[in-house]
Amino acid sequence: MDEYSGIRTGRHCVFLLHAHLVFVTKFRHRVFTGTHLTRMEEIMRSVCADFETQLTEFNGENNHVHLLVDFPPKIALSKLVNSLKGVSSRRMRREFPELARHYYRANKLWSGSYFAGSVGGAPISVLRQYIEQQNRPT
Repeated sequence: MDEYSGIRTGRHCVFLLHAHLVFVTKFRHRVFTGTHLTRMEEIMRSVCADFETQLTEFNGENNHVHLLVDFPPKIALSKLVNSLKGVSSRRMRREFPELARHYYRANKLWSGSYFAGSVGGAPISVLRQYIEQQNRPT
């Protein structure tokens, strides 16, 4: 019953929706350090709060990030992803100019694609453990 402790309610619904998102850097460049990922987590938590979603887990490696997002049914996942990638790209390139030098042609941090998986088959605890075990750079 522990996996159902995060049940949320809306005005006319009760829900438990989680998505596993993965964003990859443009050209798979290895650009992130631990400092970058720490700031990116703050930015993405802020964007999630604006969408009334919860960023349950965040971690990544030097060329991609994993997010576990708890979201209400009224949110289109594609719009959330678009905002997460757009806002984080703009803010990260502004705050860390060294990131921009990897993308002199394309003024983008992220690849145009992403992975979104519904989380239902594996228990949340297993997915959380997988995200926590990413080889985060120092």
